[in-house]
Amino acid sequence: MTSMNRVAPENKKVRMADVAAAAGVSKVTASKVLSGDTAASTRVSDATRRRIETIAAELGYQRNITARILAGKDRKLDAVIELKVDEAALVKRMEKRVADTIAAGGTVRADDNPESFKKRLVEYREKTAPLSAYYARTGELRTVDGMAAIDDVTRQIEDVVSAAASA
Repeated sequence: MTSMNRVAPENKKVRMADVAAAAGVSKVTASKVLSGDTAASTRVSDATRRRIETIAAELGYQRNITARILAGKDRKLDAVIELKVDEAALVKRMEKRVADTIAAGGTVRADDNPESFKKRLVEYREKTAPLSAYYARTGELRTVDGMAAIDDVTRQIEDVVSAAASA
């Protein structure tokens, strides 16, 4: 099979559905192969598995960070850490960092700008933040003051992880 050098459009996050469509398989099949579900993926031919994996690599598909961390580990979720932040202050920090980088003659990434950052915040509020209520109900949500000094934030996160590990 020859590669068609598939590339995702710039600034577009590649989704499982994109990989499945490009490979000509269902999202379920692509998910099972890419998640490493060995029991389920044994029902997928080697050729199809290789095609899915190749296309995923060509498109630059990446599992979300939680899936990457938990993949292949026989672990249950002990805690969810939510950083509480002031979004307006974060945008101001971003604007200052960009201005400082430009003033110093540095290069700013195309997506490292206040407009892109504001879009990411909207996406967070719409897609991720609603999970906080769920994890609060399960007792797994831990909040950390993300506006504190870096050392304090680090200490708070370490405390949450230590407490969860010893529970």
